[in-house]
Amino acid sequence: MFTSINPATGEAGEGIKELDADGIELALGRAQTAFSAWRNSAPEQRTQLLGAIADQWEANKQHLAETAVREMGKTLASAIAEVEKCISGFRHYAEHGPSYLEPSEVQTPGGRAVARWLPMGPVLAVMPWNFPYWQVVRFLAPTIMAGNVALLKHASSVQGCAALMQQLASAAGAPDGLFQNLAIKSDKVSDIIADKRVVAVTLTGSEGAGAKVAQAAGKALKKVVLELGGSDPLIVMPSADLDEAAKTAVTARVQNAGQSCICAKRMIVHAEVYDAFLEKFSAGMKAVKIGDPMAADTGMGPLSSVQQRDTVLEQVERAKAAGAELLFGAEKIEREGAWMTPGVLVGLDPESDVAKEEIFGPVAAVYKAADIEAAIALANDVPYGLGSAVWTQDEAEIERFARDIEAGMTAVNALLASTPAAPFGGVKLSGHGRELGPWGMHEFMNLKAVMYGKGAQAGD
Repeated sequence: MFTSINPATGEAGEGIKELDADGIELALGRAQTAFSAWRNSAPEQRTQLLGAIADQWEANKQHLAETAVREMGKTLASAIAEVEKCISGFRHYAEHGPSYLEPSEVQTPGGRAVARWLPMGPVLAVMPWNFPYWQVVRFLAPTIMAGNVALLKHASSVQGCAALMQQLASAAGAPDGLFQNLAIKSDKVSDIIADKRVVAVTLTGSEGAGAKVAQAAGKALKKVVLELGGSDPLIVMPSADLDEAAKTAVTARVQNAGQSCICAKRMIVHAEVYDAFLEKFSAGMKAVKIGDPMAADTGMGPLSSVQQRDTVLEQVERAKAAGAELLFGAEKIEREGAWMTPGVLVGLDPESDVAKEEIFGPVAAVYKAADIEAAIALANDVPYGLGSAVWTQDEAEIERFARDIEAGMTAVNALLASTPAAPFGGVKLSGHGRELGPWGMHEFMNLKAVMYGKGAQAGD
């Protein structure tokens, strides 16, 4: 039985029964049956379904958002924004998906070849709790458009969100077995990956979870896409708009209580503007209103769980032991639930173990860099490479950062955020493969070459 705990109150939610072996077998059989029909569906049928799902989400926006708040603690405003982003994701693939499926033709010495994008089969997604809807939709929408079918293994703490997503897909007219939530624990994942009916797997989660899934997929010789988080840098140069840079940095650290893979965690600031930025950033972090996540004026709610909160506090203690100074905050709030205050660390040794880790909570490490070379070196001096952000008005500096920062994404004078139209993913220990746009859809499709001899016509 899965039972979510409201991180704002400590109260237990409604339980969801765990799927047993017979239930898993039934789900896999339904997925295979659904694929045998859906693979031959017309693009128009797929876009119609995506639009209908988006309509269902629109009609149930408040219910979806409140479920996420109760299960993982994000503010209601951010939960509504997440649901709206999901709706835009479904509508993006409904609008642009058919063009992503268009074949392309090349001339060959013997005639010509047509490259076609064909579906592969049931795809398993192993998803985390921090964005319980968007993490799934950025896999689900392209999966439907590709002609594949989707199996979801969601985090144990957000099974209510997972069940609700399946219900809305069914209400929109999704064929039986097209999208199924597998209410299972992690120890069942390897066997499902090994099942011959499952053709590929995608995971968003920790480095350890990614390694286990990649090992299982490799053993079965199946395609895998991994997004494993990061320790993203935000670099501030002398020409930057410091007010906007500091404001964005605060948002990065307290959005979703700091539990976002692609929001900046390390602030790397040029020595010329270090003091001014630190003053503005610290003032912004201290001003964040912590409170009831359902309240409209709350800036930050609790973390997702007491365990997650305590993990962050333990990392802060190790940072202090490594020589860092805690300027303020990063303290446990003595009330029921997973509460803490935002905090800022300075003087952390970049070579210490904790400096190489991802701090998944509302705590920032601020570093001083002598010049652009030092800033880039420090940005790259972690084992991760998911996102990054740079603040500068200098075009030459922008080009250097875009070229030399080791990351899958770089935001320029903006908060880094995913979008349905652009590729999403990282390098190094942040994983491999891409989600979103045509790139994400094509990850789990068969790029088939159809070769035509001279004089042959398509369909001959």
